[in-house]
Amino acid sequence: MTTPLHSNTKHAIVIGSGFGGLALAIRLQASGIRTTVLEKRDKPGGRAYVYNDQGFTFDAGPTVITDPSALEELFALAGRKVSDYVELLPVTPFYRLCWEDGTQFDYVNDQAALDAQIEALNPADVEGYRRFLAYSQAVFEEGYLKLGSVPFLHFRNMLSAGPKLLKLKAWRSVYDQVATFIENEKLRQALSFHTLLVGGNPFATSSIYTLIHALERKWGVWFARGGTHALVQGMVRLFEDLGGTLQLNTPVERILVDNCRTTGVVTAQGNHIPADLVASNADVIHTYRNLLGHHVHGTIESSRLKRKRHSMSLFVVHFGLRQRPANLQHHTVCFGARYRGLIDELFAGPGLPEDFSLYLHSPCVTDPSLAPEGCSTHYVLSPVPHLGNAPVDWSVEGPKYRDRILAYLEKYYIPNLQRDLVTSRIFTPADFQTELNAYHGSAFSLEPTLTQSAWFRPHNRDAAIPNLYLVGAGTHPGAGVPGVIGSAKATATVILQDLKHP
Repeated sequence: MTTPLHSNTKHAIVIGSGFGGLALAIRLQASGIRTTVLEKRDKPGGRAYVYNDQGFTFDAGPTVITDPSALEELFALAGRKVSDYVELLPVTPFYRLCWEDGTQFDYVNDQAALDAQIEALNPADVEGYRRFLAYSQAVFEEGYLKLGSVPFLHFRNMLSAGPKLLKLKAWRSVYDQVATFIENEKLRQALSFHTLLVGGNPFATSSIYTLIHALERKWGVWFARGGTHALVQGMVRLFEDLGGTLQLNTPVERILVDNCRTTGVVTAQGNHIPADLVASNADVIHTYRNLLGHHVHGTIESSRLKRKRHSMSLFVVHFGLRQRPANLQHHTVCFGARYRGLIDELFAGPGLPEDFSLYLHSPCVTDPSLAPEGCSTHYVLSPVPHLGNAPVDWSVEGPKYRDRILAYLEKYYIPNLQRDLVTSRIFTPADFQTELNAYHGSAFSLEPTLTQSAWFRPHNRDAAIPNLYLVGAGTHPGAGVPGVIGSAKATATVILQDLKHP
């Protein structure tokens, strides 16, 4: 339960109301720290924004919830349950994986059903999959349950984890590790694509990220009734029920620093808001380059981070149809003709690839309330290079790219799409850059390579300004809803320790 507040209660400011920022704010407020969340946009959620258009509800960001236990733990801090604020609905199959030759694979949490589908593709891979699952579960135990919400503030933390990471062959890529167990190329793709959902290249991201597979098998895949933003709204209500304050339409312009400590922030409206500590859920480079650009540490740190490898971006089309297409599942992964070659271009540029692989989200399969009666809401995203690798003029190319994607979906997945189209909107890498302050329009912050993970990632507490903290995709453990919820736990742990032992 929340601790009673007193007149000498510390005041914390959290910049940004993404999942990470809200989860941190809830933890701090539940611990008795008076917390204010400042959000640039007119709605909370950060990447988990929402659009409403002609009766259609479009989630802008994450659509997959894979660790409800992390949310239950968060709500339990306030003596509440997730179900008091939002209903989580199971999704099955987790994903339908499709290829252009007509092959389909329903990724379900049923071993017999998986075995039958694997055997149809390659009988030898049935046993290989079982060995892969065991490996994934071992990585999950070490990399997620033990280390996922532990702050890596010192190199000794990395050294202590090193032997376990070596034993798990963390230097191998996800794809290469999958390939040691699986022969069939389609199955290799099916078991390695998950890294793209957290901004990682399957051919470069550490095999530690195979833990995503075990995580999904353990807890399933879920969707919030009313859309992902309903979960955001539930978290906001919990935060406000605890006494926290959320200010929308309040961009932060500067983090104030005096004698190597932050003293609060200045908003774009010119308001000075004092605080005992500040935590940024904003893009990490934006935090250092813009919010701390007036301070030498901000200049140095932003220059260092700019040299890092950044995740690819995304091109998103939200569209509403006057029909409900038959034979679609909630989540469909649409593999294109190429896999490795396409991914190489997505992470290196120098231009926009001619082909694409897509993720199609059709939430009305689970929750018909997200569209008018008889209609359907959809969201399709295409991974694309970030602006630093492919300086595309999206004001010109965006509409053309949208039309190509919709035509592709009509050809392979949704007959009569153009005939039934009611409304559509796009969100491009340029929008990631301007709306979300994402460096180069990267959709997931730093690329999750081995040398940009754990201690090598920006720390949950700044090294030079001891009462400045980071939360969200840019810090440990990384992107994805479980990742940023875990980052909030790690950051809150550090904050509470610092306040207890200043």
